[in-house]
Amino acid sequence: MVDGRQARPGGAQGSGSGFRMYRPGASGSASPGANHTEPHADSDPSEIALPDDATVDLSTDLAGKNVEDTLARLDAELIGLATVKTRVREIAALLLIDRARQRFGLQADRPTMHMSFTGGPGTGKTTVALRMAEMLHALGYIRKPKVHTVTRDDLVGQFIGHTAPKTKEALAKAAGGVLFIDEAYYLFRPENERDYGQEVIEILLQEMETERSSLVVICAGYPDRMETFFSANPGLSSRVAHHIEFPDYTREELLAIADVMVTQQNFRFGDSAAAAFGEYLAVRMARPRFANARSVRNAVDRCRLRQANRLVQEHRPLGKDDLMTLTTEDIYGSSVFGDRVGAAEEAPACPTE
Repeated sequence: MVDGRQARPGGAQGSGSGFRMYRPGASGSASPGANHTEPHADSDPSEIALPDDATVDLSTDLAGKNVEDTLARLDAELIGLATVKTRVREIAALLLIDRARQRFGLQADRPTMHMSFTGGPGTGKTTVALRMAEMLHALGYIRKPKVHTVTRDDLVGQFIGHTAPKTKEALAKAAGGVLFIDEAYYLFRPENERDYGQEVIEILLQEMETERSSLVVICAGYPDRMETFFSANPGLSSRVAHHIEFPDYTREELLAIADVMVTQQNFRFGDSAAAAFGEYLAVRMARPRFANARSVRNAVDRCRLRQANRLVQEHRPLGKDDLMTLTTEDIYGSSVFGDRVGAAEEAPACPTE
């Protein structure tokens, strides 16, 4: 694996009352030494640390603004998920304080950032992984703000000797960033003793321990199946420092998500249409294979489909308001309403809903 030891902050700028830390990707136009980098561990013992009576101002850390911007994006992109956002902020705070401690020469073990994201489909796990990568990069923990996403098919070979090369290739592509293993539980199939997924887990265990300075692994999947996955090896769960649960969204949160999606695409709900969409959610959430925000996005897309069909069928000139507005007719046309009076006449039902 490529050596990707963390960039270490440089010395204080001016007096010892504050500090100006390294931020990955900062402009090379800064003054000499402003972006001085050194490994997180094995630092140069000759580096001058701040005196014991000095203070540091976290607001002067160049990475702090980047982190706040990333957290603000996360708040804007994801409705709800308060416990998830709290954990992300805690991780950011831990790394910011760790950087401040380094200014005083207070060395400690490098925090482990391997994670497990458990939750249902469409609860924002991939989005949080992307923002986590940006945040860890801004804090100098990883070299690249990238996420390499893989599934079982990208890691497990079909024949003897094929699995290790595939797994190591994925690890090489993720080096310096985040390896996001979606539906990680498929790597462990206890009913098949000859399954090659176990070989992937053993390789991951080794890399998670020996390459902590150049790789963050995030395993994601449904809560109950992830419990089985972690039982595959006693050392697997202990190497994952952060187990983060993504709860299902409430109907009110999903309605807020729908409103954001509609607005972002330059549409709007017409009179009573938002309430109609709330009715749709109440029915759809009780049906099989509901996937939270993912199902909301699909529902909005189908509303657009019915709106387009309705407008074409009207055979009249269309104004901007017509093209932007989703009506109750576009929502009640969904097949989830079944025998709702007039639904069949209002718009063609979509059997996949």
